[in-house]
Amino acid sequence: MKRSMALLLSVLLLMTTVCAKQSDKDNDTIPNWSENSPAMKSIVAFVNEVCDESSDSYVPPEQRVAVFDSDGTLYGELFPTYFDQCLMMYRLLHDDTYKANPEDKAFALELETAFLTGQPEPKAPRSTGQITTESFKGYTVEAYRQYIRDFMSQPALGFEGMTYGQGSYKPMVTLIEYLVEHDFMVYIVSGAETNLLRELWQDDLGQWIPPYRIIGSTISLVATGQGDKALRDYNLTDDDEVLIGGDMTYKCLKMGKVASIVNQIGIAPTLAFGNSSGDFAMGTYAVRNGGKAYMLLCDDTERDYGDTEKAAKFDKQCKELGFETVSMKDDFATIYGDNVKKTSIVQEQELAPAA
Repeated sequence: MKRSMALLLSVLLLMTTVCAKQSDKDNDTIPNWSENSPAMKSIVAFVNEVCDESSDSYVPPEQRVAVFDSDGTLYGELFPTYFDQCLMMYRLLHDDTYKANPEDKAFALELETAFLTGQPEPKAPRSTGQITTESFKGYTVEAYRQYIRDFMSQPALGFEGMTYGQGSYKPMVTLIEYLVEHDFMVYIVSGAETNLLRELWQDDLGQWIPPYRIIGSTISLVATGQGDKALRDYNLTDDDEVLIGGDMTYKCLKMGKVASIVNQIGIAPTLAFGNSSGDFAMGTYAVRNGGKAYMLLCDDTERDYGDTEKAAKFDKQCKELGFETVSMKDDFATIYGDNVKKTSIVQEQELAPAA
């Protein structure tokens, strides 16, 4: 009788422990997200499912992949535009050590004026990625990354208390930490250039996302002694340095993101996070393989430069594709941090182009 009673107590204790652990999982929260955020609860519930070995949705750690877009998903893209375009305008207009092509400089000035006055973007003579890459032709990769690092110390337009290097979305940073704690391999898959992304994210995400898990658009690289020879016909020597060749050779956008995932990761993502139609292909690839896709809505007009009308249209598109959405206004307890303040009007901040 005593043995039966002891066994019963042991079983009850075990059941209580299991139930408590399950309750703890169900009540998981992610720092910097709103306490009752539906998106956060959805993410937590899904992560618990794929981490539960008894679940039909279980995904072993070696196949647990999460992919994130960068601009507008991890990082602000509206002060006043994408980070790489801000870099381009600074390089062509405000860096007096660089003599820009007159046509490119005129375009950059027109583009910056449009951004700062709320006008439509002018037509580019070439893609802005190509123009930016050309402006760094002949730089060593190390010097290029240092230039990016130096630009990151510039104040971010449209905000007080924030530099370009501090423009990450705090809730997304803590989300990545949460996913890594649950044995996810996290990748950044973005339309921005790969080396630029590696420099931009080294400080905030480097402890969770190593450089080889950052996949972006590709630019040409050459050796100093290579001359006109093709890459396949030239071997690097001890005296060579690796230089920026000046061409954008591959754009990691839309189906290009799926191709990058297939070629460089080799596993369909369990989770995909984006914020624009450029991320739809990546989201679809995750969903069709049993995963989930979450798209951010830039709907916060108080703490960021959101647009509620565009956000509503995008929300509808996402739901038609089977994606869940994240409201920056409602789901984020903070965006850039409590000490960062949005300024009233972006165009009040004037810049003088370099001579």
